[in-house]
Amino acid sequence: MVAAVLVLATTAALPGAAALAAGEPGSARGTGSAGATDGYDFAGDAVRRAGAPAPAGAEPLEAGSTYRSTLPRNGVLYYRLDLDDASDAYVSVTAVPGADGEVTAVDGIRVSVQDADGGSCSVQSATFGAARSPRPVTAWGMREIDPGANRCQDPGTYYVGVERTRPQDSPPDDWDLELTAATEPRPRQTGATGAPETWDSASPEPLPGEPEHRPGGNGFAHATLVGQGVWRDDIRPGETLYYKVPVDWGRQVYATAELAGSADASGYATGALRLALHNPVRGEVDDAAKGYTGRRTTVGLSPLPPVAYPNRYATAGQVGALRFAGDYYVVIHLAAQVADDFGQGPFGVTLRLRLGGTAGAGPDYAGESRPKGLFEVSARDRAAAPVSAAADDDLAMKAVAVGGIGTGSLLLLGLAVWTATARRRA
Repeated sequence: MVAAVLVLATTAALPGAAALAAGEPGSARGTGSAGATDGYDFAGDAVRRAGAPAPAGAEPLEAGSTYRSTLPRNGVLYYRLDLDDASDAYVSVTAVPGADGEVTAVDGIRVSVQDADGGSCSVQSATFGAARSPRPVTAWGMREIDPGANRCQDPGTYYVGVERTRPQDSPPDDWDLELTAATEPRPRQTGATGAPETWDSASPEPLPGEPEHRPGGNGFAHATLVGQGVWRDDIRPGETLYYKVPVDWGRQVYATAELAGSADASGYATGALRLALHNPVRGEVDDAAKGYTGRRTTVGLSPLPPVAYPNRYATAGQVGALRFAGDYYVVIHLAAQVADDFGQGPFGVTLRLRLGGTAGAGPDYAGESRPKGLFEVSARDRAAAPVSAAADDDLAMKAVAVGGIGTGSLLLLGLAVWTATARRRA
């Protein structure tokens, strides 16, 4: 059993290392975007859509597509969705404020979905938080099919509304928007209709070892692909880094971010280091933030349950957001106010990423998602995601602990060390 695990880790690690050496798309910041605004790289295939001031004039958002728009300070912008009665639908909106604008803790965006009669399907907000640092903020909306519900179940026209949460205190400049739309088919057979009540909620020790340099991307569409491991980059005040992690059904995500100390260890920045996890439709799962005093600072996500289809029936938003497999996003932000006391940097930041649980089969969907393959992890995804040498070493130590120090275990350990060496050379 241990041998099988080690062989799998070896075959999965080498292609990822090769991709990194070859300069895999998205592995460096600022490449291939349709234009960066205040450090955020928008999707290269994003289509322009002008939001309408009323539902009657709303332009359509097609599932599987990405759009760009502009949000003024006041008023609600509307977009149209044409939906069937057999799929769940999701819309994400990322707002990018100007880097020089002053924002408040409760300022941000609100995203709502309503039916043709004005009935509410969902409402969610995303705010800048205590750090009051201008950064990309993302909120999502949804229309869910639920046989027990009375509203938002019919096929037809739906509307997405986008507005600022605190326009009276918001900067006067327009904010750029990136919008995505997606649909998820229903399973052929209805399984459990209740969220799992228990799971392994103990947080493991953060993955040890020396970090490998892996620059973060500057947007969802250009997030850097990583797997389990310890990854390092430099970050400046006001900057946001994006990493993409394939997460299969049954897997758990554990993540911490460490900010290096400053030569000038005097002063304090509230909520300076922010770490967040977003699901495949960019909905935020969890976030955590910590102040900075100039000394090394670590922030980690809360223990999260395994990815499972029935999670959507949970009352807790964190659990409900872990409703499907696919590419998850780890987002790190360093507050702009850090520069006031500690300078412009850059500061070293280390991401320690561990995937727990056991990969399993997902639901038997009755159709295809849009975009296709959004809620699955393919064999190609698994092979492409690089695994750091720290993850290799951790796996080798576990093999020795499980198998004992026998001839077979030493051979397996040698194989793991050879793999890590090959990857470092690559």
